[in-house]
Amino acid sequence: MGSLFSQNNEFIITIEVVPPAGNDPEQLLEKLYKLTHLSFNAFSVASNPVAKPKMSAMVFTHLIQKATKKPAILHFTIRDHNRLGLQSELWGAKALGIDTIIAVTGDPSASKADEITSTVGDLNVFELIAMAGDSDLYTGAVFDFRPEVNGFEHEVKRLEKKVASGCRFIVTQPVYDEKTAKKIHRATSHLKVPVIMGILPLLSYKHAVFLHDLVDGIAVPESLRMGMKKAKDPVKEGVLQARQMLELAKEMYSGACIMPPFDRFDILTDILLK
Repeated sequence: MGSLFSQNNEFIITIEVVPPAGNDPEQLLEKLYKLTHLSFNAFSVASNPVAKPKMSAMVFTHLIQKATKKPAILHFTIRDHNRLGLQSELWGAKALGIDTIIAVTGDPSASKADEITSTVGDLNVFELIAMAGDSDLYTGAVFDFRPEVNGFEHEVKRLEKKVASGCRFIVTQPVYDEKTAKKIHRATSHLKVPVIMGILPLLSYKHAVFLHDLVDGIAVPESLRMGMKKAKDPVKEGVLQARQMLELAKEMYSGACIMPPFDRFDILTDILLK
C-alpha cells in the first residue's frame, strides 16, 4: 500500500467508508465487496466521524482488506487514544497488514451528546504523524481549509508542518468548485507530496445546505445549492457535479477520495464511469 501513491504517477481513487455501528460487519462488507469491479484503488476508513461511536476502524479496515482483497487506508485520531494506546494501535495495524494511515485530530466530542465524552488529545497530530512514520506506516494527513473562518492561510502553514513531520500524502476536505480546487493546488504545489481531492456527492438541496451551514470545513457555493434546489432529480445532479470534480481532480491533483454520504454506494457506478 505504501507504493500506492508512487507508481508511475497513477491517478489514485479511494472510497471513504464509515464502519457500522454495532458488532455486525457483514451487511456493509457485502456492499463493499459488490464495488470491487469498479475502477478505484483503495478504501479509506474513517474513525468515529462526528465523534459518534462506530466499530473499531482498525478492525473494520482489516475485515475490508480480507473480504474485498482491496487495500484500505486507516484513519487514526488523537481524540480517542492517549500516547500509549496510539502506539499500540499503530503497531497492531502494521501487524494486521495495514500499511497506510491518515493521521487526523478528529471531530470534537459534542458537549450536548447524550453521553458526554472527553477528548484525550495526549499528543498533537504532528506527533502522531511522526509516531506513525517511526512505526513503518505510510502516513497521510488532511487539509481542512476552514472556509467557515477564512482559515486557509493558517491551515496551509499547518500542512507544511505536517509534511515536515513526515506526512507522505494529503487528502483535502470536500471541494465543490474550480476556484477552490485551483487555490488549493497553488497553495500546496510547493510541498512536493501527492494531494488527493475530497469529493462528497450531494444528494439534495437540504443536504447541500446542511453541509454548508453546519459542517466545519465544507463550503458549498450558493450557485450549486440553488442548482440542487431547482434540479428535477437532485441525486442525478449531485452525481453529475461529483463527476465534474473528479475530472477536474485528474487535471491538477494526484487522486480523489470519494465520500458517498449515508452509505449511498449505489451512486459510485455513475460517478466512476469512464
